[in-house]
Amino acid sequence: MLASPLRAQEPPPPTWPDTATARLGALALLQTLNAELLSNPSATLTLDRWCAAHRLAPTGAKIVAQRVTGADKPATDAIRQMLGVGAEEPVRYRRVRLACGERVLSEADNWYVPARLTPEMNQQLDTTDTSFGRVVQPLRFRRQTLAATLLWQPLPDGWEMTTPLPAPGAQPLAMPRFVLEHRAVLTLPDGRAFSALVESYTANVLGFAWRDGW
Repeated sequence: MLASPLRAQEPPPPTWPDTATARLGALALLQTLNAELLSNPSATLTLDRWCAAHRLAPTGAKIVAQRVTGADKPATDAIRQMLGVGAEEPVRYRRVRLACGERVLSEADNWYVPARLTPEMNQQLDTTDTSFGRVVQPLRFRRQTLAATLLWQPLPDGWEMTTPLPAPGAQPLAMPRFVLEHRAVLTLPDGRAFSALVESYTANVLGFAWRDGW
């Protein structure tokens, strides 16, 4: 994955207390988001709902795609195999950040087969920042998740059994830039794949105040 700098207007990372309860809450929320992403075909629409439910932006805000230009990642043989295309078939690459208000919630690498989209969809993808999920929504696509990985474990392995819980810290709970990764393929109703995705979700999915008193 390319390392992309934070946009200048993006707020600072979430600030949660470093307590066992907050760590447990972070783990539960990440698992909840993971389950919602796994059970819905569109990550964009899932993040729309997450953004609204957790008040990460002003009321009514929708997920907006911010295209990252100037970088290209040619499709590897493995990606072409997932998409079911030969070495000569055109495969385009698109990298975007999905933002809720000023908070970037995910960064995604997307390889797609333009021949399996409509001309209007290809033009929109080439000339606008509209998210891929919104553009291709009329295709009634399905999502096949190949891997879903928590990149951050707020609690140590075995915490529910005998492993001691971390002692409270005087500093805010440290969260990495990326906390969850999904690798997926989007398919048409006839089963043909048209997009291969690597989505990295940021700690900004927890960008709301921790509830004191839990």
